[in-house]
Amino acid sequence: MKSINTLKLIAVCIILTRATAAFSSGNHTGGHAHAEESIGNAGDAAKVSRTVTVDMSDAMRFTPSSITVKQGETIRLIAKNSGAIKHEMVLGSEKELKEHNEVMKKNPEMEHADANMMTVAPGKTAEIIWQFTKAGKVNFACLQPGHYDAGMKGIVTVRDGSMPSAEVKKQAPTVAEPGAMTEGEIRKVDMDNKKITIKHGEIKNLDMPGMTMVFQVKDDAMLNRVKAGDKVRFTAEKMGGAMVVTDIQAAK
Repeated sequence: MKSINTLKLIAVCIILTRATAAFSSGNHTGGHAHAEESIGNAGDAAKVSRTVTVDMSDAMRFTPSSITVKQGETIRLIAKNSGAIKHEMVLGSEKELKEHNEVMKKNPEMEHADANMMTVAPGKTAEIIWQFTKAGKVNFACLQPGHYDAGMKGIVTVRDGSMPSAEVKKQAPTVAEPGAMTEGEIRKVDMDNKKITIKHGEIKNLDMPGMTMVFQVKDDAMLNRVKAGDKVRFTAEKMGGAMVVTDIQAAK
């Protein structure tokens, strides 16, 4: 049985190696992609039309998890790992990502180096320059063991040339931009216990609907900047089993 499993693993490695070689030689249009499921091409930095910054968190979420581009557009995707563990961003079809996820479960030590993949250490950033050549959907996901199954995935919608330019400009806020933050109202500041109560809207990166919640704060100094009744924008992450406010700003 052990020898059979070993042969299966070798076969998978051969398939992945051939797919990578095909990608490099131009026979396929994306890492591990089939001709009928093209996800695009490695892009030319000189042809980048815009940059999209995506945050990767230990809540097993990408922010934003939905991106819209125009067919033929070359995008610089910058992935920022704001968590404490390693994350990845891998472009592919849903089928390819599921298959690759199963391989990663058996070989968690694998590190990706294809043009459609990036592995990012905690606190670091990395980038993919990619041209989206075919209208439709391109999936992306983190394939670190357990992360895909926990929901760390997203979609790039590739529109044909009819997409209005105004719609493109609305896409992909960076983590620091107000559009990536949640609006709320301070209900209570608990200086003694270093906690803050906020009535808030939907927190997309946590898949949390609007409600009133008690949060911990990443930095105690945040508590000195707000008071009950203040309108704010904030970001929150799940850290060590607790919901933690990582940034907070006065709403404008």
